[in-house]
Amino acid sequence: MMAYDALIIGGGVAGFSCAQILGSAQAKPFVTDKKIAIIAHQKASMLQDAVFYNAYGVASGKLGSELLEESKTSLAEHYPQIEQIEHEKVVSVVSQGNRFVIQTNKNTYESTIVVIAVNSSHSFQIEGLMEYVMPHGKSLPQKNRIQLKNEDQRVATNLYVAGTLAGHRSQLSIAAGSGAAVATDILTLWNNGIETHSHDSIR
Repeated sequence: MMAYDALIIGGGVAGFSCAQILGSAQAKPFVTDKKIAIIAHQKASMLQDAVFYNAYGVASGKLGSELLEESKTSLAEHYPQIEQIEHEKVVSVVSQGNRFVIQTNKNTYESTIVVIAVNSSHSFQIEGLMEYVMPHGKSLPQKNRIQLKNEDQRVATNLYVAGTLAGHRSQLSIAAGSGAAVATDILTLWNNGIETHSHDSIR
């Protein structure tokens, strides 16, 4: 069974944003020994049919489908220490002591920290997380969206949620910021509670 320090579930904007920030911090002494992965395949991403003219930092007219593929390539190129797990769907996330056991349709994993970054569809079905499901607080009722109960994106000890599933509105910039915020919370946790973040620099 593969074991991780942090496992991100969901290959959309929030998930990859979280992975990129954690990857960029790898040189920090409290991160160098951490094993991190992202399960990048889920049933669907809201990006697949999108085109962007209003997303800061994204080239005008960029297709969401292109952005998804570029995110995978960029993560592999710049932060190859982040393992990308594809073509697996998570079916359960169960807390066992101070670890989580994550079951997919193909494999079983363990992780100390789990980040849930899948979309907010009412079809959400991950065993072990259903007790946290509630109606989405910022979505129209007729859209039948859900979110996970959380306080500042923390669902429970070492369990985080990002993106629309955290209760945010559906907007690329918001999702990216949500994933980044979770990543900096994880970095701060690893840094013994001392606030930290990560920036790549030309200096």
